[in-house]
Amino acid sequence: MTDVEPRLNLVKKVIAGGLIYCGQFVWFAKMESTAQRNDITLERVVSSKALKMGNSFSCQICVAGFLSGVCLTYFFLRLEMWSLEGFHFCQLPWELCLRIHQVQTFLVNWNSSSHVFHFLPDFNLMGLRAYILLLIVDNGKKDAARKLHSQKKEESDRKEKIMLLYSAWTAMLNKSEGNIDNEFWSKLGLNISQVPKAPHLENCKSSAQVNKFFDIHRENEQNPDWENWEGLLRMKIQQENSTVDSEQAHAEKMFKSKDTYPPWISGSDEDNFPLTRKVQHDIWIHQHPLNCSDPILRFLVADWETKPGFGIGAQLAGMIGFLAIAINEKRILVTNYFNRADHDGCKGRSRSNWSCYFFPETSLECRDPAFDLMKRQEAWDSGTVTGKHNYRSKDIWAGRIPKVWGDPWLFLQPTTEINGSLVRHHRKMDRRWWRAQAIRYLMRFQTDYTCDLLNVARHTEFGIQAAEMVLESLPGAWPEAVANNPLSDMEEYVWREHKPWIPRPLLSMHVRIGDKACEMKVVGFEEYMRLADRIRKRFPNLKTIWLSTEMQDDIPAVSNEVIDKSMSYPNWKFHYTNITRQVGNTSMASYEASLGRKTSSNYPLVNFLMATEADFFIGALGSTWCFLIDGMRNTGGKVMAGYLSVNRDRFW
Repeated sequence: MTDVEPRLNLVKKVIAGGLIYCGQFVWFAKMESTAQRNDITLERVVSSKALKMGNSFSCQICVAGFLSGVCLTYFFLRLEMWSLEGFHFCQLPWELCLRIHQVQTFLVNWNSSSHVFHFLPDFNLMGLRAYILLLIVDNGKKDAARKLHSQKKEESDRKEKIMLLYSAWTAMLNKSEGNIDNEFWSKLGLNISQVPKAPHLENCKSSAQVNKFFDIHRENEQNPDWENWEGLLRMKIQQENSTVDSEQAHAEKMFKSKDTYPPWISGSDEDNFPLTRKVQHDIWIHQHPLNCSDPILRFLVADWETKPGFGIGAQLAGMIGFLAIAINEKRILVTNYFNRADHDGCKGRSRSNWSCYFFPETSLECRDPAFDLMKRQEAWDSGTVTGKHNYRSKDIWAGRIPKVWGDPWLFLQPTTEINGSLVRHHRKMDRRWWRAQAIRYLMRFQTDYTCDLLNVARHTEFGIQAAEMVLESLPGAWPEAVANNPLSDMEEYVWREHKPWIPRPLLSMHVRIGDKACEMKVVGFEEYMRLADRIRKRFPNLKTIWLSTEMQDDIPAVSNEVIDKSMSYPNWKFHYTNITRQVGNTSMASYEASLGRKTSSNYPLVNFLMATEADFFIGALGSTWCFLIDGMRNTGGKVMAGYLSVNRDRFW
């Protein structure tokens, strides 16, 4: 009973307040009856009696009690009805209804035994109403606390599931084919069948299979099967056609175009540099003759540049020069030693070869005869095979651009901006066009090794975000409840052709400073971000930047790091490879040596390819690396995305 006493005191205070209020009501009735004493109504009688009793305070109290009882009778009857008929009339939580009922019962019992307020029984209901109000407020607070606790628990459960899904994808990414770590999956409490497909990861084995299908001759025809259908879908159609009647097979053969174009070009002709599709077709045909044993074939066998001061960009520029020479002299280019691939990540025949990262520049059927000819002095004497020593440096680095296709660079669209103006012409337009075509051909298909590197990079930077998206489409009870549905033909053969997911729109930015100051005008990181803000004004949904830079320090006079400076832009979300970067004026050779051959080769290529896939790009045309990224984008369907450069090429 002690816990009820404070509430009883509150009830008594409420009753006292009610008495005062009713006394004021009686006084008002008295004044009202004086003004209307000519009306013969019930109010006149009441007010007349009130006037007579106005001189007696005790009488006023009695009248007030009577009127208060009349006023509260309705509420009393409603409450009694609820009490008699049960809790189903109560609209509050069940526990709260029960407590109200218990208090009401107590007040009724208290009233029957009370001698103090025995003449005003209905005033107990006012106390009850006050108590109900307190209970409602108290219950509201508890309900809010329960909801907050429930929300926090749901958010905690959601984060745990996100990390579980991310960990499962990580395990699948790291496992070799046929080698499943059952103990690890047991710790996760999952099996592979419960894990949905990761949208940001590519099936590298399958992609390599499809790319190989596109990179070989079929049935002694000049072109591979490049027409119309793509990838596994094309392979499926071809397999089905092997069982159909000869008339249908003949019809398909007649349908094939003699001018089919390679599948590694995205977008329309207007989205790429002029003649990109035709040039890529012709280079592939040039580098993949039907009969590599034909004695009239001639070869140019060249090692990649190995001088310590040459970065990957310079090595690519040199090999692009050799490809131009080979086309001009009607030779097949065969690349040999590539020091960037001389590490344990490149296995078997791909060790120390370009084919570790990308499909070889020519077929194996042509590489082997070329290497055999290199062993014969008469082949060198007759010019059947040539090498680097047969050409001057000028021929390699600034040689004649192939004129097989005329002068298509004269029709380049002005979509590059420097200092607020579009660049329409410069004296090296032909070199820019040719380098774009050559780099696109050399990087036309990624190997499964390069594909795996990109998977790791995307998973590291975007894996959590991908898990959040996928989790929204899963049953709430995942991973316990999961539908094990096999892939449909649409998923297996059509939708799989879409590129792996990355957050879009995405801006790629390559900051090149450091030892490059001797070759071009360098600018600070702030200028790159100024250009980024310009793009964002036009595309306000742009929030994500893929940042690549060899530099850990900005301009040598400034001690702040580029990566640290990115933290000063909270409205942007930056992604970058987590690696030690070049400091101050440290040479590129010393910097790469400190990283090791494998790391210094892998991460720049990943950044390069991420830049080519981004929606927008900011760089420095004075940098060969940025120059080549721009070329890949302009032969990859991104001409109309434009290019903002912080400076001019030093040759312009």
